[in-house]
Amino acid sequence: MIVNITAAKDLGDWNIQEIKNKILEIFTGRNVEFLRDKVHFYQTELALYFKELTRRNPFPNVREQLPIVVGVWIPIWSTIPFQEIVPGRLQEQSYQIFHDDGYYANIARYAPGHQSAVWRRFALKLPAFDLMVMQKYSIRDENWYIQNVGIFQALVNREKALTIDEADEWFTAIVKSKFQQHEEKIDLKRELQLNKMDRNTVKKFEKAYLNTPVLEHLYIDNDFRLVKSQREVKQRPSYTIAVRKR
Repeated sequence: MIVNITAAKDLGDWNIQEIKNKILEIFTGRNVEFLRDKVHFYQTELALYFKELTRRNPFPNVREQLPIVVGVWIPIWSTIPFQEIVPGRLQEQSYQIFHDDGYYANIARYAPGHQSAVWRRFALKLPAFDLMVMQKYSIRDENWYIQNVGIFQALVNREKALTIDEADEWFTAIVKSKFQQHEEKIDLKRELQLNKMDRNTVKKFEKAYLNTPVLEHLYIDNDFRLVKSQREVKQRPSYTIAVRKR
């Protein structure tokens, strides 16, 4: 039986920084776990920490949150199923970028085979790919309102790392070339650009991306975000911890 380590702690006596530091400490190395293990870890170890952070959210008002999110964030841990559709995501080359024009993107380098010592030697000869999940954000009825606008892919040399600047430049270029007209009706299927993926994987992306996601900041400050999200009404909530990079 796994004992909830937080049950014996009175988190009310901890300051915010202590709680955040503890969360970052226990998350170290855990983002590579399978989704079911992450969900179990949340249920047995993290729920009380998250509840306490939510209670102390310094910016519960969504309008106050908007200017705070602008910038580059690193998602250090997440239970979002969407991230596991394709294997090989590189945690250290995964970014969440918010622009002040109402667009944001989750961008990550995928290098299938890098996790396995057996396959790594062969995988080095294969290209990697960068995947961008782009969305538009605004406020509606005093809540975050998220619209999916496109998924984009680029085949790349896996030996050259994806930097923040390169990810941001790619994001900016896509917005300028495709979404300059704010009133343009977006065809999500047209903007689902996935090459060299099997049909089953593409269908998974389509199913997830054609839904309207719900997003809530349980806790947010200038350097740390705890986000609750859902892509379907019947889907269990997912949680993401992100820390600011710039």
